[in-house]
Amino acid sequence: MRSHSYRRATAAVGLATGLALALTACGGSGSDPDALNAQGFPEILTLGAIPAENSSDLKSSYEPLLAMLEDETGSTVEFVQASDYAGVVEGMIADNVDLAFFGPFAYVVAQINGADTSPLGAVVQDPGAEPGYQSYGLTRSDNAEIDSIEDFAGKDVCFVDPGSTSGFLYPAAGLIDAGVIDSANEQNLTAGLAPVYAGGHDASALAIAAGDCDAGFAFDTMVDKTMIESGDLREGELKTVWESEMIAGSLFVGDNSLGADVIERLGTILVEKANADYLREQGYCDGECRITDERAWGVVPASDPDYEGVRKVCDVTESDKCKG
Repeated sequence: MRSHSYRRATAAVGLATGLALALTACGGSGSDPDALNAQGFPEILTLGAIPAENSSDLKSSYEPLLAMLEDETGSTVEFVQASDYAGVVEGMIADNVDLAFFGPFAYVVAQINGADTSPLGAVVQDPGAEPGYQSYGLTRSDNAEIDSIEDFAGKDVCFVDPGSTSGFLYPAAGLIDAGVIDSANEQNLTAGLAPVYAGGHDASALAIAAGDCDAGFAFDTMVDKTMIESGDLREGELKTVWESEMIAGSLFVGDNSLGADVIERLGTILVEKANADYLREQGYCDGECRITDERAWGVVPASDPDYEGVRKVCDVTESDKCKG
């Protein structure tokens, strides 16, 4: 196995919405087009992300990807772990984050709020799969009071984050369709139920299992696979009483201040080489090879029109997050 030098200067700290200010000192390198290395990339690239799971060490899930990106670009890749989607969005708007891994909703919200970004590629769970996933409405299997999303009315309901696609936006659309709430703005949301923001998909599922929330939401793979395999949930401990339509896949995006050539080349690198097979073959990892903490296999092409469905759900829910 080839040895790789992990030479990046790590900025993996927990940040809230002040991410843009926190990064002002080091800055995203896209704002300085002259600071290019011999391979035509910025000397420093900053990648921001938030955890899908309740993890304090998100960076470890990205290590193989970060090492590959450093070798392919010649850049130092600084990883920044934010505590919520708003932090990464603010960083991109301020041109202090060059690359980000976003849920579909966060991608759309970033653009609504003025971030000038381009999709670099969406993640898939298996080779040849189409990018996309579903949100689940969940409750404990022994909860006879809840058998449908209509039964969420008046209950303590766990969401992930107000900026989460499958942990808030699509669930809100489902609740509106079921007549539980009139819209997803905070006033109407709290008129129909008692929202609890768990902070992670796993945290939401665990709160439901523990009875801290009567019901709630998390994305499909987290509940069907990840938490079962980790032993955090028992098979059959939760029951799924609602499923969303298919949601466009989570994606890597680039700040357009990097320039069209760098954006195109980064997209090519991710699509061709950010997958578990390539990373294992090249010695960046062995055994389970993770690209993000979503346990995706790899990256496939994505384009802005793929996220029109998210924009339509934004219109339906009238979520405060969908307003610039």
